[in-house]
Amino acid sequence: MSFVDLKDIRVSYDGKQNILEELNISMEKGELVSLLGPSGCGKTTTLRVIAGLITPNDGEFKVDDEDLTKVPVHKRNFGMVFQSYALFPHLTIKENVAFGLKLRKVSKAETAERVAKMLEICGLEALGDRYPKQLSGGQRQRVALARALIIEPKLLLLDEPLSNLDAKLRIAMRIEIKRIQRQLGITTVFVTHDQEECFSISDKVAIMNKGVIEQYDTPENIYSLPKTKFVAEFIGFENFFEVSKNENGQYLTQNGLVVETQLTNPTADTATATIRPDDIEIQENGELTGKVLVRTFLGKAHQYEVETAIGKLLVNGDDKTVFKTGDEISLHLPAEKLIILEK
Repeated sequence: MSFVDLKDIRVSYDGKQNILEELNISMEKGELVSLLGPSGCGKTTTLRVIAGLITPNDGEFKVDDEDLTKVPVHKRNFGMVFQSYALFPHLTIKENVAFGLKLRKVSKAETAERVAKMLEICGLEALGDRYPKQLSGGQRQRVALARALIIEPKLLLLDEPLSNLDAKLRIAMRIEIKRIQRQLGITTVFVTHDQEECFSISDKVAIMNKGVIEQYDTPENIYSLPKTKFVAEFIGFENFFEVSKNENGQYLTQNGLVVETQLTNPTADTATATIRPDDIEIQENGELTGKVLVRTFLGKAHQYEVETAIGKLLVNGDDKTVFKTGDEISLHLPAEKLIILEK
């Protein structure tokens, strides 16, 4: 039994169109799981179901084998960090962090001890007597994190917590979040639309699209082996072409080119194949020839849009040999880099 289980969750705001449809996620204790996807995909709705802010129309939500589907938000003992941080401006940092303990009527002595320890964990020990307006964005974000963690929640829920920070600070803070999460061993759900941010800190990633999970796996597996065209496009694949399976079980392009791949879905008779621009090799005797239509300078390399018999392909080449628009080039598509998508 997993530590967190969402089973067949359905959410509909108007009774007609489902925001979430038969959503299923399982999380192990201590994992950091990210919900990733474009705006409107259902990731924030999923987080709100977990938090207790939304009661699903159907389905079941359990934590540590306890059914919390209809348990109100204030009885779930979850910690939340919002995009806006939601700190109390009239309270000091110590008082903000201690707020949850005060509501739980924890003694002053224990509160002081736990606040001091949490401020140290979050790198705020020298800032306890300041007010939120006196802190930087990154420091306020740490205060919100400390306030959520001090109640020793069963789950930590993070809703786009880094979106208000500049790029350099975001990188530093995602490292901090991972460090603190690992140190405390707390099961965490992280909502983001930023692929790089998500992949850098997550144990598992659920890529969502129109209320369903297209793929749920480790960042490494999703990056190297996307299952659907939506996932492939979302994580940066740009070359797609149609293939069909012959009687020998081989996949062929529309012009008869055999697509040898070790990463095929054996049940699909027709499918879409994909490969990254970086993985296509420019060779003298490649199996595919084409004409350069557009050349783009990328800094350390050039990218070419190449017209081929299987369609237009984007190909990244090194700076040792630079081709011009109109040049004929020969391409090799390595079998281990080609992926046959499920849908």
